[in-house]
This record gives sequence, C-alpha cells and structure tokens, in this order.
Amino acid sequence: MTIRVAESAQAPSFQKAALPLLEDAQLRRNVRHATDVIQLKRAQVVAETVDWQELRTTASDTKAHTLRYLDHYLLQFEKACTAAGGQVHWAADADDANRIVADLVRGYGGNEVIKIKTMTSDETGLNEALEHEGIRAHETDLAELIIQLGRDRPSHIVAPALHKNRSQVREIFRETMHLPDLGDRPEDLTAAARRYLREKFLRVKVGICGANFLVAETGSVCIVESEGNGRMCLTMPEVLISLAGIEKVIPSFQDLEVFLQLLPRSATGERMNPYNSLWTGVHANDGPKHFHVVLLDNGRTSVLADAEARQTLHCIRCAACLNACPVYRQTSGLAYGSSYSGPIGAIVTPQLLNMEHGQSLPYASSLCGACYEVCPVKIDIPEVLIHLRGRVVREQKSALDAEALAMKMAAAIFASRRRFEAAQRLGRLAQGPLVRKGWFGNLPGLLGNWTRVRDLRALPPQTFREWWKQRAKNAERSGHA
Repeated sequence: MTIRVAESAQAPSFQKAALPLLEDAQLRRNVRHATDVIQLKRAQVVAETVDWQELRTTASDTKAHTLRYLDHYLLQFEKACTAAGGQVHWAADADDANRIVADLVRGYGGNEVIKIKTMTSDETGLNEALEHEGIRAHETDLAELIIQLGRDRPSHIVAPALHKNRSQVREIFRETMHLPDLGDRPEDLTAAARRYLREKFLRVKVGICGANFLVAETGSVCIVESEGNGRMCLTMPEVLISLAGIEKVIPSFQDLEVFLQLLPRSATGERMNPYNSLWTGVHANDGPKHFHVVLLDNGRTSVLADAEARQTLHCIRCAACLNACPVYRQTSGLAYGSSYSGPIGAIVTPQLLNMEHGQSLPYASSLCGACYEVCPVKIDIPEVLIHLRGRVVREQKSALDAEALAMKMAAAIFASRRRFEAAQRLGRLAQGPLVRKGWFGNLPGLLGNWTRVRDLRALPPQTFREWWKQRAKNAERSGHA
C-alpha cells in the first residue's frame, strides 16, 4: 500500500527545513500579521458565544461516538448517497484514489477539471497524478490559485498563501496572467482572478471538491467557503467528484448545527461562512448530472486503531492551532514538508505515513498547550505529540542510536549519587575551553544545536551539596574552636 502526504517522504527534517525560513524576515512578518488578525477576530466572536465550551464538548463527543461506530456510519452514508443518485467509491490509499478520479474524468471525456480547495487531494498528490494522465487541474480558491500559479507550496490549512503579501501576489498574476499593468490593490487582484477563473467555470465540465462534512443520515456532502468558487464548482459542471477522508462523516443533519458554529469562528473569525453548500445526489435540471464520492482511507484506519492517538481524527481542519502556535508563527507551514502543517500537521502527517517518515514533526513543538486551548473539538495535541515521540523512540531506533545511548548513559549516572557527583566534577574540568565569562559559547557536534539558540551557563565551581558539606565542616571546626 502506498501512503502519501504531499512530499513528506522526501522532505528534510523539520529542523533543517526551518533554518532558512527563520532567516526570511518578510515571510515571518507576513505570517505573524495574518495570524494576529485571525486570532483577534476569533477571540471576539468566541467571547460573544456564551455556550462555547459546551459546543466544544458536544463536538468532541460527537466525533468520538462517530469514530467508535465508523463502519456503521460510512455504510449508512453510502446507502443514502446511492439512493439519492450518487455513486460511492472506496479508496484504500492515495494511488487508489488518484486512479479512481482519473478514470472517472477520462470516462466522461474530460481532459480538464476545476477544483474547490481540498486538502485531501493535496494529501494524495491528485494534481500531479492527473497531469501525468494528461488531465489539467485548475484551482479556483484564490489562495490555492496563487500557490498553483506561483509554483509554490501551501503554508496554512485555511489560507494556503498566507505567507505571501499582495505585492508578491501581484507579481505572480502579472507574469502568469500576462497583465503588465496590474495594480496591487485587493480590488485589482480579485478582479484579475475573477476574469481568469470565469472562463474556466463556464467551460470545464468536470468539478472536483472536498468535503468539510459527510452526513450519514442523508448522504449529503457539506462544503463551507468564503469566496463563492465552491458554489460555482458545485453547480456549473456536468460531473462532480468529491474526494473525502473517511473521518469526515458525522451521524445526522442536526449535528451540523454544532459544527457550523465552531468551524467558521475557529477558522476565519466569522460567525458564519459566507457560503455553506449541501449537496445530496443528483437532481433533474439542477446542478451536475453525475455525482461521485471517493471515500479515502490512506492510513486513517491505522490511526483509528491507536487508542491514544485516535483523537487526531476529530480534526475539522480549522487551523486554529496553527494561528496560536509559537513554532508555526516563526517558521510558517513550509517547514513541515506536508500539506498538513502546524501542530495538527505534526501529529497527522507521521501517522498517515505509518511513522515511517516525518519522525521529526512530533518534536516541532514547545508543548505549551496553546493548540489545545483553541481547538474547537478538544484534540489534546500536546498529549498526542508526547505519545508519538515515544513511538519514534521505540519504532525508529536506528535513527536515534546516538541519542538513545546518551539517554542510557544519563540514566545510569542519575541512578547513582556517587556517579552523579563524579560526573559533575569531570564536567567542571572539561568545560574550561568552552566557557567564556561564565557562559558556554558554541558546543561541539550535536550539542551545538542548544547553544545556537539558547543561553547556557557554565557549571558552577561548587554544587549546593558540596557547599552544604563544607558549611557543616566549617561549623564543626568553629564549634571545636
């Protein structure tokens, strides 16, 4: 089975990828400004919601219940969707999903598709797979369009082009849309994107969308967005294909009442998304003539089998944890090597890759807990991060032999008072060439990672225990005198 999350299998470690980003002052300013704006708006609309904590608890309980009986609700969704005129396909992994979608597009005689932003298609690498089959994919979400035309990578779950400012966007549009006189006002940029996309909406006959929620009771697909491109992709094409992870299912239509209050407030700081679309099967003289849903596993059942990490699948992709994370705000999502970035990406990506890749991501966190405080479905991300760090140590021993040996040596030293005191004396002797004015400079080898970003005091000339013993001896001498 091939499990793929963007280019994570080939991506460098988080620590290596983050270093050049930390030196990009413009990127860091862009990210900080954008996340500050979103957090301020979120705080305002959450503060006015008197039952916010009750909503979080209800959503978390609903997700936990659904995952407990996931097989039942998926089969219920398939039955309801099929009865409404849709067709459901099951994809075991990314390659399977991409093959199903490509076969459907070719089967309807298409060589182009229009897309609503779908992170699941980023996860499977759908655009590249379609291109390999001679099918061109056009992103219609403004941020995704910027990323696609700029041949860039997404840096945020909700706002993929968050790391770009409008001057940078203008340059991308000038070059790719052949608009040398384009201004950099928001009105100029949106008008250019509207003209560019309008032709695609009216001409391309196959649309691909994701899903924020799948309603088992009715077989419906729910999509929320802010620009209207989703509504165009849902109504204009003759064929609509929805690619969704199996964890997106919820039991009933009534459950949307909770999630549609939590998601917009957490994601964009809005009380309600401007566009909330629900699609159920096919309807005569209304919308697509053919409707398909591809349900994707791609490692999700393995996550489901891990009792401690299962709560990862509660995620509704709001990105509130990214906006609150001090690590993400310094590096952007480009350091994570995956379409899933930030704290949630640090736990999602390694698990979807069966812990074979992305082992550095669980360490891309200070464990401050800010992500848990803002999560609308109460995912205890710090708890899962610690759990995954343990799995990395247990399952990837070959990559951590040096560290494991150092930890064993430290454990042996700390287990004996005499060995510990001897190590302290040895450390005081060995530190001499490395200490300047009471502080360590640059430590050699792997230890240099500490002193590159931290201040580290030298070992003191005398420990507390040594001082206490000396004090007692001095007092004894004074008494005898």
